[in-house]
Amino acid sequence: MSSTTSEPGFTSAMDPGSTPDTSAVAEPAGPRASGPVSAAALAGVRFLRSFDGLEPSAGILTAIREGRASGVTLFRARNVSTPEQVRDLCAALQAARPVGDPPLVIGLDQEGGQLQAVGDGATAWPGNLALGAAGSEEMARRAGRAIGAEVAALGGTLVYAPVCDVLQRSSATPLGTRPFGDDPGLVSRLAAAMTAGLQEAGIAATLKHFPGHGSAAADSHKALPVVSHDLAGLRELELPPFISGIAAGVRAVLPGHLAVPALTGGAAIPATVSRAILVGLLRDELGFRGVTISDALDMAGASHDRGLGGTVGAAAQAGMDLLLLNHPAALEEAAFEALREAIESGTVDRRRAEEARDRILALRVELAGIAQPSLGVVGCAEHGALAREIAEASVTLVRDPDAVLPLQAGGGRVAVIAPAPVDLTPAETSSYLRIGLAEALRERGLAVDELTAPLDPTPSDVAAIADAVAGHATTIVCTFDAVGFPGQVSLVSHLASHGAMPAGGPGGSGPVVAIALRSPYDVALFPAAIASICTYGIQPPQIEVLADALVGRIPFAGRLPVRLEPAP
Repeated sequence: MSSTTSEPGFTSAMDPGSTPDTSAVAEPAGPRASGPVSAAALAGVRFLRSFDGLEPSAGILTAIREGRASGVTLFRARNVSTPEQVRDLCAALQAARPVGDPPLVIGLDQEGGQLQAVGDGATAWPGNLALGAAGSEEMARRAGRAIGAEVAALGGTLVYAPVCDVLQRSSATPLGTRPFGDDPGLVSRLAAAMTAGLQEAGIAATLKHFPGHGSAAADSHKALPVVSHDLAGLRELELPPFISGIAAGVRAVLPGHLAVPALTGGAAIPATVSRAILVGLLRDELGFRGVTISDALDMAGASHDRGLGGTVGAAAQAGMDLLLLNHPAALEEAAFEALREAIESGTVDRRRAEEARDRILALRVELAGIAQPSLGVVGCAEHGALAREIAEASVTLVRDPDAVLPLQAGGGRVAVIAPAPVDLTPAETSSYLRIGLAEALRERGLAVDELTAPLDPTPSDVAAIADAVAGHATTIVCTFDAVGFPGQVSLVSHLASHGAMPAGGPGGSGPVVAIALRSPYDVALFPAAIASICTYGIQPPQIEVLADALVGRIPFAGRLPVRLEPAP
C-alpha cells in the first residue's frame, strides 16, 4: 500500500508536524455503536459512494445499512430526472441509515452555469463568471442561498461549490465559466458571499479546488496539472479565496488533483495524497477545522500510478477525510477493503483515522439541522427573477467601434451562427442545453436565419458559412471556447474581413457582431474592428437577456471579470 511517508520534506515556514484539534462526536448507533471501533467502521465512514439509477441500488442501500458509506454523490447523468424523483431518492437513501446514525452527506455539483447537477424543473442559474461580471457580493450571497434552498428541498445536504480557482487564460478551457474571475480580491469576496448564502440555507458549502487550479494548464480529468508558482505567488494569487471562504465558516474543502511542487519539496505530488498540503497548509497554516473531500477518484490526476486502492490509502494517510468515488460497485467495494486492510495493518495510522471519523461525524450531526423546504421552492418565480437579474447585471459589451448596436426591427435579415453546445470537460452539463438566440431575436421582431457551425470549423466550413450569410444586413457569430478551437477564430476573422463590403455585394455581408458565449478570452482573438460581447454562459436567462440587450431593450451592464491580452 502506498502512503505519503516518502513525500519530500515541507520546505516553507509552515509547520507540518502539528495535529489539528478535533471535537469528539458520540458513537452513533448501528455498525459504529459502542466499544472499540473496528477498522471496517473507520474505513466505511470515509466514503462518499455512487450508483446508477433513479432509485437506490441494492448495493448502495446495503453499503449504507452496514456502515460502509457516509453518503453519496448524485450525478445528473446517473441519478437525476425530476425534482420529485430526486427528493424521493434522497429520502430513500436517508431511510437506509442504521437507527441513530446522523444524516448522510448527499452531495451535488449544483454550481450554476456550466455545471448543474439538477436540470429540468430547477432554476437555470448563470454561473460564477457571470456573478464576477456583475461584481456584487450581495447578489452572490442571494444566489448561494437560493441554490442551497433548492438543493435542501430536493434532499441534498452538501453542494460542491463555490469554485475558488482564480481564472487564468491557461485554464480557460478546463475551467470555463466556473470561476468568478482572475482577480484574487474579487474571487475572495464572491466566494465568501456564496459560501455564506449556501450555508444560510443549511447546506454545507465546499471550497474547491484547493490550493487553486486556475494557474494549472492541464485538465485533472485527463492528467495531473502542475501549478508552478513559488510560495509567494501561491499566497498572492491562489490562496486568498480559500482563506476568505474558511473565514466565512465553510464546512468542507475539496482539494484538487493537482500538484504544487513549491509545497512538496519540488516533487509533483497530487494534493490529494500530500500531507504537506492537506495538513501543513490547509489545517496548520490556514486553520481549517472542517472536513476535506477528495475530488472524484476516477479522474486521471488522482491515481498518479497508484491505482484506486493505493490512492485511497495514500489519501487517507495524508489527511483526506471523505473519499469521493465514481466507480462501478465492485471497485468501490474493493476500495473499502483496501482501506480497511490499510488501517488494520497500520499503513494508515489509526489515530489519524479516528480524527477523520470524528470530523466526518461532526459534519453529519450538523446536517441534522437542515430544514427541508417544500418542492415549491425549486424553480420558483422568485429564483427565476434572481437568475434573470444576474444575467442582466453580467452581459458585457466589450466594444462596438462602429456603433452597430442596437439592432433594429425592419433593418434587414440577420444571420445567427453558433456551434451546438457540447461538454468540453466531464465537469460540464452544457450538452443538455441549446442556444436559442435566433428564436429569441425573432420574438423581438427581427428577421433571422440560423446556421449551426462545427465546433472547430475547417477552411471549407468557413467558406461555406460565409457564402450562406452573404447579403445579410447583420451577421451574429457566436463562439464556444475559441481559445481551444481555433477554427472558430478563423470563422469570425473571415466574416469580419468580408463584413466591410456593402450588404448584398459580391460575397459580402453587413457588419459582424461576435459573441463569446463561454470564455471571455475569446474576445482577445476577435478582430478589434467588430462589436464583441460576453455572456459567460448559455443558460436560458442569459440568452434571453442577450437578445434584449442586442435590440436595445436593456443596457449592457456587465464588466469583464478577466483582463484581456493579445493571444500568445
